[in-house]
Amino acid sequence: MLEPEYALIRQAEHAHIRCWVCVLSCLLLACLYVGSLYVWRSSLPRDHPSVIKRRCVSVLLVSALSPAVVKAWTHWADLQPSPLQVSASVWELMGVRLQGLVPAATLPLLLTMVFYLGPLVHSAMDNPKGFMGELQSAVDVESWRLCVGDAVWLRNQVVAPVTEELVFRGAMLPMLLPCTGPTAAIFVAPLFFGVAHFHHIIEQRRLQKDSMSIILLVAGIQFLYTTVFGAYTAFIFMRTGHVVGPVLCHSFCNSRGLPDIGSALKHPQRPALLFSYLMGALLFLVLFFPLTDPFFYGAVPVCSLDPSPLSVCH
Repeated sequence: MLEPEYALIRQAEHAHIRCWVCVLSCLLLACLYVGSLYVWRSSLPRDHPSVIKRRCVSVLLVSALSPAVVKAWTHWADLQPSPLQVSASVWELMGVRLQGLVPAATLPLLLTMVFYLGPLVHSAMDNPKGFMGELQSAVDVESWRLCVGDAVWLRNQVVAPVTEELVFRGAMLPMLLPCTGPTAAIFVAPLFFGVAHFHHIIEQRRLQKDSMSIILLVAGIQFLYTTVFGAYTAFIFMRTGHVVGPVLCHSFCNSRGLPDIGSALKHPQRPALLFSYLMGALLFLVLFFPLTDPFFYGAVPVCSLDPSPLSVCH
């Protein structure tokens, strides 16, 4: 009679240890990612091309290491897929797969652009050529060529979205999901992402541009919006099983920045502009679940680790 109880106790202990190792593994990845930015000693600002190139190499190496961390985790934890799903490779668990790739690359980006309807209309209103001017600048080959040659643009639009989404979503969510469940994982993983951005305090303090109170205030605001954004891309990852959607949404948001509501309130065409902001937010809420429906993306590999049949995975 004691053997089943002993087995349950052992199973509970293993699950408890597994979750602690999971948290430590996520913390390790976050520290490696941020720490890799500072292995290069330099007195130059972070936007200097040589600093950007070195840091890009560092974070790309950490990103290349992240699949090995996930592989080691799944092997040590002896994770088994749920009875209704087949086992998936490490790359599939991390959202690197072909099935459903086209909708995964387009629908989440479309959803994000809907949210930014107000800022997009705002830019078009301020463009002397209007909407056609915005469209022409978006498809202008020469403009894209200049962007590709700009180190800051490459960091913000390519390297940062790819590496951060691969590490903080693709690697962390598969490790967190068996311990926390998918819903909690969506909100836990972004905490590592938000805290990782606190390293900007070091940068600002070294440059001594602002007082410590201002630096901490800015860091707190940045932590808030990066955590919220991280939860959003984590949700997309969990619903689509792809990392490409979060990467493209991340790149788009980096290019647009935070919506400038204050400027919209002072705009000469304020009523029409505020209406576009409102419509964007409402359409985003209406389309939030339909455009991320797993129906478009096939079986989601990371959900094979989900022990619960009732979750955002299904």
